[in-house]
Amino acid sequence: MTVFKTSRRNFFAHKGRMALSAVAVMLSVAFVCGTLVFTDTMNTTFDKLFATTSSDVTVTPKAASNNEDPQNGKPESLPASVIDRTQKADGVKSAEGAVSSLNVTVVNSDNKNMGSTTGAPTIAGNWTKNDLRSMEITSGHAPRGPTEVMVDADTADKHHLKMGDELRTIAVTGDFKAKIVGIATFKVTNPGAAVVYYDTATAQRELLGATGRFTQINVTAAAGVTDTQLKRNVSTVLTGSDEALKVQTQEELSDENREGIGEFMNVIKYAMLGFAGIAFLVGIFLIINTFSMLVAQRTREIGLMRAIGSSRKQVNRSVLVEALFLGVVGSVLGVAAGVGIAIGLMKLMSGMGMNLSTADLTVKTMTPVVGLVLGIVVTVLAAYLPARRAGKVSPMAALRDAGTPADGRAGWIRGTIGLLLTGAGAAALLTAAGADKASDGSMMLGAGVVLTLIGFVIIGPLLAGGVVRTLSAVLLRGFGPVGRLAERNALRNPRRTGATGAALMIGLALVACLSVVGSSMVASATEELDKSVGTDFIVQGNQRIVPQAQKAIESTPGMAHVTSYKQIEAELTSPDGKTEDSDVTAADPTYASDLRRETTAGELSAAYGKDAMSVGSLYAKKHGVKVGDTMTVAFKGGKTAKLKVGAITDDDVVIDKGSRYMSIATMKQYVPADKIPPNDIMFATAKEGQEETAYAALKKSLDAYPQYQVRDQTDYKQELKDQIGQLLNMVYGLLALAIIVAVLGVVNTLALSVVERTREIGLMRAIGLSRRQLRRMIRLESVVIALFGALLGLGLGMGWGATAQQLLALEGLKVLDIPWPTIIGVFIGSAFVGLFAALVPAFRAGRMNVLNAIATE
Repeated sequence: MTVFKTSRRNFFAHKGRMALSAVAVMLSVAFVCGTLVFTDTMNTTFDKLFATTSSDVTVTPKAASNNEDPQNGKPESLPASVIDRTQKADGVKSAEGAVSSLNVTVVNSDNKNMGSTTGAPTIAGNWTKNDLRSMEITSGHAPRGPTEVMVDADTADKHHLKMGDELRTIAVTGDFKAKIVGIATFKVTNPGAAVVYYDTATAQRELLGATGRFTQINVTAAAGVTDTQLKRNVSTVLTGSDEALKVQTQEELSDENREGIGEFMNVIKYAMLGFAGIAFLVGIFLIINTFSMLVAQRTREIGLMRAIGSSRKQVNRSVLVEALFLGVVGSVLGVAAGVGIAIGLMKLMSGMGMNLSTADLTVKTMTPVVGLVLGIVVTVLAAYLPARRAGKVSPMAALRDAGTPADGRAGWIRGTIGLLLTGAGAAALLTAAGADKASDGSMMLGAGVVLTLIGFVIIGPLLAGGVVRTLSAVLLRGFGPVGRLAERNALRNPRRTGATGAALMIGLALVACLSVVGSSMVASATEELDKSVGTDFIVQGNQRIVPQAQKAIESTPGMAHVTSYKQIEAELTSPDGKTEDSDVTAADPTYASDLRRETTAGELSAAYGKDAMSVGSLYAKKHGVKVGDTMTVAFKGGKTAKLKVGAITDDDVVIDKGSRYMSIATMKQYVPADKIPPNDIMFATAKEGQEETAYAALKKSLDAYPQYQVRDQTDYKQELKDQIGQLLNMVYGLLALAIIVAVLGVVNTLALSVVERTREIGLMRAIGLSRRQLRRMIRLESVVIALFGALLGLGLGMGWGATAQQLLALEGLKVLDIPWPTIIGVFIGSAFVGLFAALVPAFRAGRMNVLNAIATE
């Protein structure tokens, strides 16, 4: 009880000093809890949607399983006769055919795409009774003919659609127009999909290209019949059907849909938790620093406690109980803030087009438990070393000035361990850089990153002396005595400076590493585009190129040639008898000049001959394939072909790595016309001297198809750069949390350092140091500590990034590009971080009463 009372008194006596550490714990816990609440809420939203849109039992073509992108652009379907057979099963109340397709683009009268901007699909289909489970018509009526369409209310609101507006639907079977006659509102949250409905005959004709067919059958159970019983009965009556069918209960279909979404959600969840872990790691340094300084400042007090009978364990326990208080307070606040972060993320996603309702906010019991346990455990563990140091304070310390003397032997041991770890990490990085396989090197890269990071953290105090002196010589000497005082203050306690700098080092090391990797990827891809791509224009979009758009491209004036490029699913059997599923690329022979692929054997032109193909060098090496060998290719939905290997392409590339080429003419011999896929992408080369005119003409030809973009090589490079830049900006945004915590660490270190030096500051003020000079001294000390951490972090991160690039070189990304503007900008920005962190401590130091400060014990 005495230990508890002492700890409580000390905690509240220094509550101001504990505040920033509590904020660090709060931010880290908040990020963890916010991530869990956000992802759980998204799962709840999709679960409700899947549950309400699924009928009691659903019958679908087996070939449609998990295939939202059918090869020929038309969804798999089943004949209407299956409905009649299903209706005869025991326990069936009703069976209704439905048509649904995700392979459409819907545009308004201005040719503006009405689809989602977040990657959510545009869903087109017929209006059925099953849709009443999830939607209700709030304006107008359901479509009744080929010129009528109904849209969901969210899409109507987002794009300002109203009754009577005309929409054009673009599908692989053709374009058709219809006017809006109804608006339907979701009864549950729609995560962002755009939904359009037509009458059944129109949906069949325009989306499936056939009448009397459906993509699924929605079966409703009669009263008292369970879904499982109904599935069994329906499966019985459909046994022996000529069609390969799949029968699922509502729960089974929801689980299947949830599985697809779950993979995406797990990527988001674990990525965000990874950044929360980095913030926790940075927070550990802040907590260690806080308690180390508090223990040092209370040395005499602890010595008196030991003199009057307190044992080492009691002193140790006292500090740990203070950490427990800190962990509890920070974690409780973090759990509450986490819910706020989740709501903020939901609002942000809604603003981007993904609708998430706070009505679905999901806070599972485990979320606050995980947050509290994690926050408290991390805080107590971080305080263990300072607590152990406090337990070593002897009763004689009560007779000395405050402050514990450094343990020289411990410093040497620490330095030796740090150097060994850093050396081992550097060796691992060198091994990774020299690896023959990226998979082998990645393990060594991970080991090298971890070991060098831990090594730098441990040897930080040793490095502080040399690095801080160097930085001071360059930056602080110009400030005269004030600069020298700032330098000495930063060097006074190397362990504290090292720990404070290490917190900033971690975040900036990751920033530097990712910057090097991202910049190298862009530079490598740009170099390969310059070397390999011979075509002038590339056309692609978020929908396979429909035949009507293909005709528009091919009829564009000023073109020397236009190349079609298709991906078709097949089963390949190599001469050694090994079989694997794979995509095969069917293209026009002109593709050989559009993309200049080097070969290790044979001529690429031979692969475009009759009954010929090429394989990649990695595949050829793995299966012992040589030019002249015969490959067995079983095309999905088509026949099996025996194709002669005409060329082996070099796989030391990024673009089309591993592709197997053949001519479209060869593919057409073995694949029925209705199974031939639309083009994934098309290439166009202008007549010599007509590039600019052809570029404008090609864009004009595709004005009616906004889902496709025309890019020349400059556009393509810029888009690649923008995409990687956007990804890096998102990562930097997440790393900002760790950097914020690191800044709090600098603030806390300075604030506690000011308290520790109260008497010293009073004496300096008494002998003539002005308030302005005092504040400048503290700001300069903060800047040099921040730059110390930045220098270590950026150097370490560039080493990691350079090693990672060597592994990427094995995958074809061969150019190492150091983004010096970014690195220099971050380094300079770190100085401003130091200035910002020092504002409050410097202000408080400047306001000290001189006499009171001198009288401080």
